[in-house]
Amino acid sequence: MKNAASVPIEFHRSTALSDYVALTKPRLNLLVVLTSATGYYLGAGGVPDLVLLASSAVGTACVAAGAAVLNQVYERDTDGLMDRTRRRPLPDGRVETREARVFGLLLSGVGLAVLATVANLTAAALALATLAIYLLIYTPMKRRTPIATLVGAVPGALPPLIGWTAAHGSVSTGGVALFVIVFFWQIPHFMAIAWMYRFDYAKGGFPLLAVIDPTGRRAGRQAVAYSLALLIASAAPSAVSVSGRAYLATAMVLGVALTWLAVRFAITASDRSARQLFFGSIVYLPLLWIAMIADRL
Repeated sequence: MKNAASVPIEFHRSTALSDYVALTKPRLNLLVVLTSATGYYLGAGGVPDLVLLASSAVGTACVAAGAAVLNQVYERDTDGLMDRTRRRPLPDGRVETREARVFGLLLSGVGLAVLATVANLTAAALALATLAIYLLIYTPMKRRTPIATLVGAVPGALPPLIGWTAAHGSVSTGGVALFVIVFFWQIPHFMAIAWMYRFDYAKGGFPLLAVIDPTGRRAGRQAVAYSLALLIASAAPSAVSVSGRAYLATAMVLGVALTWLAVRFAITASDRSARQLFFGSIVYLPLLWIAMIADRL
């Protein structure tokens, strides 16, 4: 693979800047920024340096954005088969594949460089692992097996650990606790998405549980199992003294609510219950981070 910095790039003038922004999946990247910043704040163990916090979060976000772009380069053909993705810049032809590839490599390289210089090499290594697992393992697996969902949850859960490590200087139990929370959270979240868009995923040839089991039972069982695992894992920050009792009480309430939504989805396997689980999961994680941070103030 050529070094991104050495590859000349000529973006089409007719291509709107918004298309390149869309390639980075900005809404998803906002979650990356929030989780990474939370990890940094908690890992600092006190009042953090806001400039270093912001720099580390931006570095992590650049790596995540680069991974998103390169993933879309790989999946541009299957994206063109699905209603929800066929209007993305690559399958729609608004951005050239070569330009997108160079853009993704540049973003990834910048993010890794920022983390290596502003934070530490361990944080940069974790970010590099995020890229490798997401692009070299998870992305090819998506077309072959539903187990890919679990593999994809690993890079998805690394941003808070990267933030923690950037501030703390090393991987430790507190950062691992944050990683485990986000890992478990992703499964009910994605099971809801997979069910809502199961027909689209079938068009794209993705063998998700919601596709290979049209009854929804397997997806429902996964949602419930990982919601329960999340309920238990959410107590870990209190157990390792990252947060205290107020956080723990809030985490238990949020966990029970999310598990209830997962159980409803498992019982009914309806689009409505899937949407409720999806939106519940979207609300759950920011509230959990807020509770964790507030308990440290």
